[in-house]
This record gives sequence, C-alpha cells and structure tokens, in this order.
Amino acid sequence: MLLTKKSEYALLSLISIAKSDAPKNVDVLSRELNIPKSFLAKIMQNLAKNDIVLSHRGVNGGFVLKKPYDEITILEITTVAEEKIPSVFECSPSVSSCPSDLANACSLWPVLNNLQSRINVFLEELTLKDIAL
Repeated sequence: MLLTKKSEYALLSLISIAKSDAPKNVDVLSRELNIPKSFLAKIMQNLAKNDIVLSHRGVNGGFVLKKPYDEITILEITTVAEEKIPSVFECSPSVSSCPSDLANACSLWPVLNNLQSRINVFLEELTLKDIAL
C-alpha cells in the first residue's frame, strides 16, 4: 500500500497547522480532524523528531511548521509518517539488492521500479503548500 492512515493524518494535521496563525496542539487537531488523539500524538511526535514541526510547551503551546510550507515535500512527510519511503510494491529498489536474487529474470520489476521512481519524483516535487491551498 502506498500510503496509510499515518500519512493521511500527518498530511491533514500539517495542512491545518500551515493554515493557522497560532500553534495547534494535539487536542485541537484531534477534535478538528476527528483523529484518535493517542494515534495523532504519536504521529506528531514523529514529525517533531524528524524536524518537520516544532513543539512548543505551555498554555499556548502546540505544533508549528519548522520551515515554510513550500519547502516541505509530500515525500518527506509521507516518508516520516510511514517510517520508510512509501512504496507501491514490496520489492527492492535495485537489481543488486533483490532479496530473492531474481531481479535480472523478473519481467515485472523494471516496470514497477519505473512506476516507483515516477511516484517518488512526483511526491518530491509536490509540497505542503500545493495541497494546503
């Protein structure tokens, strides 16, 4: 599967944060987006740990984007959310690292690898700004 709920919730949360003038905490985001609070908290912690958002403590605390939203790519967000580069198929990215050593004989691998490369380029060119409008 290319993207899971982790990516969906990360993207929705980051869009909400990008549109806000003030930090947004997990309680607010959870209610606003109808996302389970504990699940969202883990996603937001991971986004903070990977320098996509900054976390501010206190009464007026919450999350803000660490850099401008036109500099945060969808590939970056989904890779952090999924904890790996999202893939269309469970296959090796190179012939030499094929776990079954059958990549040279596999007629499907070149097509799927090409598809994955195109998706990666698309997600790398697409920014949070592009989807937050």
